[in-house]
Amino acid sequence: MNEIKRLLILWTIALPMLAGAATVSVKPGESIQQAIVKAQAGDTIEITRGQYQENLIIDKKLTLKGIHRPTIRGGNHGDTIRIVSPDVVIDGLIVRDSGDSLKDQNAGIYIYPGSHRSIVKNCDITYNLFGLWIEKANDVLIENNLITGKREYNSSQRGNGIQLYNTKGARIIGNNISFVRDALYVDVSHHAIFRGNKLHHSRYGSHYMNSYYNLWEDNDSYFNRGGLALMEVRDQIVRNNRTWGNSDHGIMLRTMQDSLIENNVIAGNSRGFFIYDVEYVNIKNNLVVDNRVGVHLSAGSTRNQVEGNDFISNREQIRYVGAKNETWGAESGNYWSNYLGWDRNADGVGDLAYEANDMVDRLSWRYPSTQLLLASPAVQALRLVSQQFPVLRVPSVIDPKPRMHPSNKQWRRWNGKHYPGQ
Repeated sequence: MNEIKRLLILWTIALPMLAGAATVSVKPGESIQQAIVKAQAGDTIEITRGQYQENLIIDKKLTLKGIHRPTIRGGNHGDTIRIVSPDVVIDGLIVRDSGDSLKDQNAGIYIYPGSHRSIVKNCDITYNLFGLWIEKANDVLIENNLITGKREYNSSQRGNGIQLYNTKGARIIGNNISFVRDALYVDVSHHAIFRGNKLHHSRYGSHYMNSYYNLWEDNDSYFNRGGLALMEVRDQIVRNNRTWGNSDHGIMLRTMQDSLIENNVIAGNSRGFFIYDVEYVNIKNNLVVDNRVGVHLSAGSTRNQVEGNDFISNREQIRYVGAKNETWGAESGNYWSNYLGWDRNADGVGDLAYEANDMVDRLSWRYPSTQLLLASPAVQALRLVSQQFPVLRVPSVIDPKPRMHPSNKQWRRWNGKHYPGQ
């Protein structure tokens, strides 16, 4: 008898749980929002292929799963889908036609504060002002989505592809984002992972501000104005990314501390690295190739470790604005394709230090018209004199152990990857 009672009690507990995991099907001509209202927390709503013009509000733990990619249209007003509950899953939908209000932050999918652990995956989020707006929602997963904006709008009138504001633990993985203002905009968001995304044809591929302890790994940023912009940040890991063909910078480091920038390819940009007010950052084993300026370094950027990088075929390797020499490569050196020294003992390290800039370089920066004379004998004589007489020297980046050979043997494949028309 006791065993029967125990089984009855277990069945009584399990029955509501089983009842709360139903699957509901919605077909064209039926209302998804009505299905949401009627559903119990934990249910799955399967949406059959078709067109649905609705602005959805998901206020309970539900899974919306598209069957053969149905389309949800927002009618060009408000948010197409608004999530206001934790543990919501959106899978396999085409989400489009949000409103146009920058003030109201209209989005294809707006994840509201408190909607923790939301998941959006395998969706096409297209022709919305913002693709996804994620605010004060922790541990979200945004994976394998195609996100495009309103491409005929001017950049300033578009929203961002994915906007993270005041979040923790986000995972942004394997998305393809284009024709938006900034593909990824990250503000006051910490402990996030950004991996395997393609970010292109936007203002910035990624725009970080005031965000700490984030990992940026194996992403491609190309044909933007700027590839990756990290501003007012610390404790970042940026590794194994490729940022190429951007009309301004490949990677901007601005007001950054205590971070690691390694094994990235920065190719064919106007400026490869733009480094401004950066301290205690380890920049190592990066390939900086075929940029107009390899590195633009200024504003007291010092006390950084810069080792094992390859600077190859940049029209201008370093543009340095500072009051004193800055030493790079003190431990193991970097490779400079324009190094003119020699290696008499064949140890792979040049016998003379590499000096990035001289007085002629400074004159050409301040007075660009003088570049017309750079090949003249008089200017070449001035360059030689400035090297021989210390009183005429200007502060420069000095590498005391320049490498004789590049570490990256595949660097040629990155030649010529410039912004269209440049």
